[in-house]
Amino acid sequence: MLEHAEYIKFFAALLAIVNPLGTIPIFLDLTLHQSTPLRRKTGSMATWTCALLLLFVLISGEFLLQVFGITIDSFRVAGGLLILLMAISMMQAHMSEVKQTPDEAQEATLKEQVGVIPLGIPLLAGPGAISTVILYTHRGHGLLHLLVLSLITLIVSFLVWLSFYMAPLAVKVLGQTGINIFTRMMGLIMAAVGIEFITNGLKQLFPGLI
Repeated sequence: MLEHAEYIKFFAALLAIVNPLGTIPIFLDLTLHQSTPLRRKTGSMATWTCALLLLFVLISGEFLLQVFGITIDSFRVAGGLLILLMAISMMQAHMSEVKQTPDEAQEATLKEQVGVIPLGIPLLAGPGAISTVILYTHRGHGLLHLLVLSLITLIVSFLVWLSFYMAPLAVKVLGQTGINIFTRMMGLIMAAVGIEFITNGLKQLFPGLI
């Protein structure tokens, strides 16, 4: 088990990277021609896709690193750089191309079923979220540690579902400006998380830097 503050940091980091409020405009755009029940079903499908993928990575992430012969410290640096790039885009209130390129966005508008792809993967459970889950999983050991991380992942997934369920109301209350402000705040948190990952990875790879 880690200190309580570390689990709070994991919750904040995962929430910032998944960014459920920032995804609302994309969700509404992709489900523009769907009825309210079908839109809610799409939101539920995207939420379950995100939750199941992140839980799978939480359980098998370390094994996958071993299969590809990647050290956790190298992955910290790579994951930190990835998160930092996404954070820079979010602080400008833009969708990072790490999550979705313009071509992918255009293709998504032509799909009838968008819950799994691109909403669930990669807009919610994208490279940044996957990297964060793997890195925090490696920080502790034991069944209780995995259970706490799993619970946090499910809480974040529930907040995603709630955001999609309340999407039309959220847009009316917050407006695009309010959503952009929230996205920028989440981007700032993400930038701090990314820099911390990079710093910790470099310290282990190059002990002389300490």
